[in-house]
Amino acid sequence: MWQPATERLQHFQTMLKTKLNVLTLRKEPLPTVIFHEPEAIELCTATPLMKPRIHNGCKVTYLGKVSTAGVKFSSGCTEQPVIELWKRHTLAREDIFPTNALLEIRPFQVRLHQLDLRGEATVHMDTFQVARIAYCTADHNVCPNVFAWVYREINDDLTFQMDCHAVECESKLEAKKLAHAMMEAFKKTFQSMKSDGRIHRNSSSEEISQEFESDDG
Repeated sequence: MWQPATERLQHFQTMLKTKLNVLTLRKEPLPTVIFHEPEAIELCTATPLMKPRIHNGCKVTYLGKVSTAGVKFSSGCTEQPVIELWKRHTLAREDIFPTNALLEIRPFQVRLHQLDLRGEATVHMDTFQVARIAYCTADHNVCPNVFAWVYREINDDLTFQMDCHAVECESKLEAKKLAHAMMEAFKKTFQSMKSDGRIHRNSSSEEISQEFESDDG
């Protein structure tokens, strides 16, 4: 259909304007960023950030250790070492030994935690492998509250020595409980070592008694 030149020009201008509107990029305003001042954080040293770890064990007084001779141990073998350790502490103490440690007997490992002034276990502790404990007993003439064990300590040059460790418990009953707990720990350790093949499967706990003896009185 024929249109006058003027109308065709107006039509062309309208189409061009429409195209330009579509192709024109709109500049949207940038979002407003609001900065907030950080809130003050109060650090309180009086309140602990985490609860202290609770250890299951018996509060004792560690009497120390002394070397002992021999490789096979039987009833009465710890009597003399305990007498020596008892005399040392008797000379050093004023009245009664304060409990300074927590003895925790577990399968495979015995832990002796040091206690702080509030009587709570600290991060400092001595560990004893159950498989290297040769003997333990709670039967001592010098004091019925003493529990002792003989431990094979391996030196830096791969030699070993037998040390007798002793602790004083709050009562004779507590000392006997530790002896029974040590025997149970040994049985579980023995069964695990047997199942892992570290001990001959035909071996029995009686045969291994040469490596570990217990006498709870």
